[in-house]
Amino acid sequence: MKLFELLLLALALYYFLIFRPKAIKEKKRRQEVEKNSKARSQSTSASPIIEKMVACDFCKVRLPDSDAVIFDGRFYCGQAHLKSINSDGFLGSSKRVISNNYDLRPDNVVIDTVVIHHISLPEGKFGGHAIEDFFCNRLNSKDDPYYPTIIDLQVSAHFLIKRTGEVVQFVSTLKRAWHAGASTLMERQRCNDFSIGIELEGTGELPFELGQYQALQLLIQEIQIKHPISMIVGHSDISPGRKQDPGKFFDWQYFKEISHISDEKFPFGMNSR
Repeated sequence: MKLFELLLLALALYYFLIFRPKAIKEKKRRQEVEKNSKARSQSTSASPIIEKMVACDFCKVRLPDSDAVIFDGRFYCGQAHLKSINSDGFLGSSKRVISNNYDLRPDNVVIDTVVIHHISLPEGKFGGHAIEDFFCNRLNSKDDPYYPTIIDLQVSAHFLIKRTGEVVQFVSTLKRAWHAGASTLMERQRCNDFSIGIELEGTGELPFELGQYQALQLLIQEIQIKHPISMIVGHSDISPGRKQDPGKFFDWQYFKEISHISDEKFPFGMNSR
């Protein structure tokens, strides 16, 4: 009987000194885990992530920025709006370098003509930002011996298509850019009033890049959606003897073929000139 009592005493000591403290500690640990898990769950549900909303540059509809197409720091609903000209006369897929060299078109004018030019600065050299600087009146006359001869000119075009095919826009299509100068088209003078000027980076003595033709085709396609274009001409067509651009290496026939524009919109024909 004494041995049995000693065994009971040993079991009692084991329970109170070892097993019970461990069980209590484990219970407290489980309770703490459950408490922390519940707190995290409540915190998450109480503080939802608020996503930034942005406005489409074309249609002004608001959407989460994670759903938007982003180009040049602007937001679009999708590729269709990115590639379009908006109500302010700006092409979504163009780099915008805003020039001050523009003014208002005459009242009730119909914008029905596209004038194609070429330009390179320094002359015969491609790349860089000199053309953009020139159209924005910030050309440094010390950068090239030719620049002092043009530094005081205030000119612009609506668009520039670089050798890479990149499109840069300087002036809204709704405004009058200063690209054509003294000019006449079908007895209409001052072609700047009713035309959109597109510069191709080039010299007139070298072929233009295929990417430039493709970019030009897409650009004029969008311009025709926005404006009732009835004529596409070269600068030399409206300022004969004074201007030679886009020059003999501009392939009018190839451009017509890829753009699927009717012959009637090329009043000076398909021959290079």
